[in-house]
Amino acid sequence: MVKVRFLGHAAFEIRGSKNILIDPFLTGNPSAAAKPEDFERVDLILVTHAHGDHIGDAVEIAKRTGAKIVAMYDIANYLVEDNRGITTIGMNYGPTEVDGVKIVQVPAWHSSSNGKYEIGTACGFIIELDGVKIYHAGDTFVFKDMELFAELYGIDIALLPIGGHFTMGPLEAAKAVEFLKPKYVIPMHYNTFPPIKKDPEEFKELVGDKSKVIILKPGEVFEL
Repeated sequence: MVKVRFLGHAAFEIRGSKNILIDPFLTGNPSAAAKPEDFERVDLILVTHAHGDHIGDAVEIAKRTGAKIVAMYDIANYLVEDNRGITTIGMNYGPTEVDGVKIVQVPAWHSSSNGKYEIGTACGFIIELDGVKIYHAGDTFVFKDMELFAELYGIDIALLPIGGHFTMGPLEAAKAVEFLKPKYVIPMHYNTFPPIKKDPEEFKELVGDKSKVIILKPGEVFEL
């Protein structure tokens, strides 16, 4: 059994034989369902891009728990340069395996900077943990190559942004569901700040019977 816990914004905790955090933006996140110190065991932290609301507390949590940070090669180097003592695994678009977890880094249409200059490029992740395949899209617009993700890997759970302004809105995210063909889809990256205020029920209605939409409040868990 794999548990997917929504932590608010684009942050998730995935628990199974390994404990994984994705984009752990907790400090400064008004919708955060946890604090960095709440996590005692973390094996991997996946970071989709360099914006502060996605790197978030990754370094602090990695220092305390010994978790490995997996990110785009340039971001991994950037993080470790100023934070000796953490372990980063830099990769690029393509598959790898880290401590028994299969990870495919896939493109995302978005920028990636620390607020001053670009660092690497944005990505999403397809994770296979205990036989469950989870796609975290990161921040992105819809693009037709998502069809390849379904064809090559099959998606059990898709975590998709719906907030608009910086990412897909409900209409575009519903089209992404059509391309990805996931069994379940969980909306994210909405209602954290005014520019991305959206009603997830609109997204659910647009998806219709293409997938089972699971709307999680921060802190809630979906089990598969």
